Amino acid sequence: MDCRKHQNITRCNCSYEPCSRKGVCCDCIAYHLRMRQLPACCFPDDAERTWDRSFEYFARLVQEGSV
Repeated sequence: MDCRKHQNITRCNCSYEPCSRKGVCCDCIAYHLRMRQLPACCFPDDAERTWDRSFEYFARLVQEGSV
């Protein structure tokens, strides 16, 4: 399977500009799961900009109805 980086990057809301995984979703997901996190695309833009990608933060957002 070919990576669709050019398509993926148009939907990527990651605000960490030097990120080497932008648009390479399989690498991004693997990286964040190792850190007990979710990738930026799971979060609304305002929540993503906090750079808190933890499962716990995501769960709080779900409880608040923000996700």
